[in-house]
Amino acid sequence: MEPPADPRARRLFGGSARALGDLAASPFRADRDRIVASPFFARLNGVTQVVSPGGSGLLVHNRLTHSLKVAQVARAVAERLTADEEHRALLEKLGGCDPDVVEAAALAHDLGHPPFGHLGERVLDRLARQRLGLPDGFEGNAQSYRIVTSTEIRGAATTGLDLTAAVRAAMLKYPWTRLDHPDPHPRHLDPAPRGATPPPDDPESGSSKFGAYRTEVDDLRQAREPFAGRIPDWQQTVEASIMDTADDIAYAIHDVEDFYRVGVLQQGTVAAELMAWQRESGHFRAITDGALATAGRRPGAAIERLRRQLHRKDAWVADDEAFAAAIEHVREELVEGLLALPFDGSIEAEQYVARFSARWSTRFVESIIVTAEPDVRSGHVLLAKAQWHEVQVLKFVHHRFVLARPDLALHQRGQARLLGTLVEALWEWLLAPEEASRLPRRLHDLVELAEAELHPRTPDRIGRARGRAIVDFVAQLTDGQAVAMLDALSGRSGALWTDAFVL
Repeated sequence: MEPPADPRARRLFGGSARALGDLAASPFRADRDRIVASPFFARLNGVTQVVSPGGSGLLVHNRLTHSLKVAQVARAVAERLTADEEHRALLEKLGGCDPDVVEAAALAHDLGHPPFGHLGERVLDRLARQRLGLPDGFEGNAQSYRIVTSTEIRGAATTGLDLTAAVRAAMLKYPWTRLDHPDPHPRHLDPAPRGATPPPDDPESGSSKFGAYRTEVDDLRQAREPFAGRIPDWQQTVEASIMDTADDIAYAIHDVEDFYRVGVLQQGTVAAELMAWQRESGHFRAITDGALATAGRRPGAAIERLRRQLHRKDAWVADDEAFAAAIEHVREELVEGLLALPFDGSIEAEQYVARFSARWSTRFVESIIVTAEPDVRSGHVLLAKAQWHEVQVLKFVHHRFVLARPDLALHQRGQARLLGTLVEALWEWLLAPEEASRLPRRLHDLVELAEAELHPRTPDRIGRARGRAIVDFVAQLTDGQAVAMLDALSGRSGALWTDAFVL
């Protein structure tokens, strides 16, 4: 089979067995089928979205259901835009927009997410850099890219999923490495693209978010090559921009939906915050940042902090009238609508939640616009100003009334400790020469892969290869597998055979 003529459809041909999707007319549709058939995709059913399903005791989104909904929203956006003649001409000029590409990228965007959601991502990054000596650390988006290009073995002659350039480029929300690609690195732009700045507590560590590790930079260049001259090196492709926007939409709607079901989001507390700001917005706007910081949990103060943060970070779109209108719309739909009656599990309650989600999804999808010259902190595809503010307010509700809860913090601190102990236990196992023949086969393979990727003159090459292999290994576990493996390594497990060891 010869590579397709379309440069966006070029693959890393390696002689691997073809998926059933290859029989489809579109190589991008084949990519979608490869992703869905991947065991890494199935694994997402056991990976946290916000809280572990076992931790909530109720049905909440996991990374698999989240990915499916992102793909649904992303495809709806792509189909709407490509059906519009005016949009279609601009999209073609910017490099093209194929709904199959967008859907495939959305399905793949979280393949690299580690156990325990964003908490696991932060913990693994800290351990990778500070304990294992990996300059690139860990980043979920970069890990997803590594999976589709390197670590998923599909046959003796190839690695990765052998995806088209367009789909790989569409996965790159942040099309740069942590430290040195492209040159000049986007973290040096003023302002810098979203995600490109270093974390405040570690300004020398490189970008907070990035799309590929240094080991995959050649693949990143090849995937982006068809877009050269159309968009800047640091800018998302149109298809990546759609996927990224769809991710924001799904996150804003479905996480609110989850915690209404669980009973965490209560009408009184959300209403008090929103309505206090509406009543006293003039007062809040007049006080200094210092006075606002000391206001603590006073109702309305957190919303005012959000308003100021939007102006600091996103002055290109932040607008006080749009912000106030977004507060009002969220109050009407969420406080007076969804939260007015507690979720009781009835058919009527399920239908009410479904209508809430459908209204917001439709509202956001229909507000999407395309611009030829976006701000440096935006992509070419974005929400209209009113809906952009509404997404920020919905995300605020989730952060304020879910992520800031002490009981969730208690749960997550335990998970962070678990991951740290697991990484340390695996490191000790790798260093034990008498145990070399009894390592988990997947861990052994990952060490060999990581060593082959590194230049022979890399400082402490063996140590770095072992460190990267441990990070890859732990990142591939589900929440349950991580718990079970640590139980076994610490002698607490009474089970000899579990799926934690078939790796």
